[in-house]
Amino acid sequence: MKINIYHGSEKVISVPQFGYGSNSNDYGRGFYCTENLELAKEWACKKNQNGFANCYSLEMDGLAVCNLNQEPYHILNWLAVLTKYRSYWQKASIAEDAKAYLQDNFYVDVSKYDIIIGYRADDSYFSFVQDFIMGTISLEKLSRAMRLGKLGEQIVLKSEKAFSQIEYLNSEAAFAQIYYAKKAERDIKARREYALEKSDHSRLEETYILDLMRGRVNMNELRL
Repeated sequence: MKINIYHGSEKVISVPQFGYGSNSNDYGRGFYCTENLELAKEWACKKNQNGFANCYSLEMDGLAVCNLNQEPYHILNWLAVLTKYRSYWQKASIAEDAKAYLQDNFYVDVSKYDIIIGYRADDSYFSFVQDFIMGTISLEKLSRAMRLGKLGEQIVLKSEKAFSQIEYLNSEAAFAQIYYAKKAERDIKARREYALEKSDHSRLEETYILDLMRGRVNMNELRL
């Protein structure tokens, strides 16, 4: 099965190269794409400069795919992977202990997969995650927050095999005057809705990071 995917960039990339990119991205080094053309154009203009949405055809047959947004995985698995690769975190004892707990109990070894699918932790969403790690919001609120602003999923090519099955189709110009503004608007909307969600009174049955770390939660009964 072939799918069309888009990579937002400041330049045209006709031949994606395996082994490039930062290891401190959400899922480590890889080629980060989306099935949403408009989102790719927003990501292309993230520095308020014009860019391109590069379009590719990706043959999915034969590729090992880890979709962190589908069972058997849940948001805690995604968090564990994110805390492993993203380099900046608030420095505090609970945050350090929480990161270690998540990685010890929920980490998914993404190195054995060709493709990773999951949320994209843009600046606003990364701040939501940090609030959970610091113990200021519940897991339920974080789960709801990740759906704010309709951020969408990203598809990440991780292996040489995946890169061998991608074919460049074309590139569409993305103009910062339009798409930087759209990205900023999306971020503001997500932060505004999150502020309302955060200010809502917590329910006694909601789950916080310390509840998980202290073993107060039956993971088989946790519904996210």
